[in-house]
Amino acid sequence: MTEQRFHSEYIALADILYRVAFFILESEAEAEDAVQELFLKLWEERGRLDDVRQPKAYCIRMLRNLCLDRMRRSQHLTFPDRLPETGFSCAQDDEVDGRRRLDKVLEAVKSLPERQRQVLLMRTVQGLSYEEMAAATGMNYLTLRVLLSQARKRLKSIQ
Repeated sequence: MTEQRFHSEYIALADILYRVAFFILESEAEAEDAVQELFLKLWEERGRLDDVRQPKAYCIRMLRNLCLDRMRRSQHLTFPDRLPETGFSCAQDDEVDGRRRLDKVLEAVKSLPERQRQVLLMRTVQGLSYEEMAAATGMNYLTLRVLLSQARKRLKSIQ
């Protein structure tokens, strides 16, 4: 594939691809990076692009996969399966009851949708501000507040 043909068939789709990436990632910078990464991959594989019959559909599918990979990589927050043992001494019944309650809360947190769990952990466990959370996730302030509110409501309804 020639450079001129690459520009006319693939680079011309940049605006459409950016809008798709922004819809998925909800972040201008992440969307721009994803489109740039797509074009780099396409250029590296330009020898095989002559066989592509629908460049727009091909690019959107590749971009979708790249965006999903980016989202998976950015969700590096994990929650432990069990809470660590504490150094507090208390009556055995109280300890067992406390463990049951903590395990119940842990299971409830694990049952939250991924984005709600991520926002809840960033805010409550890591103590991040909304600005720090927005920078880490690429989500806007209002989206973060809604997700956090939904997570808290869901946890209250489970108890």
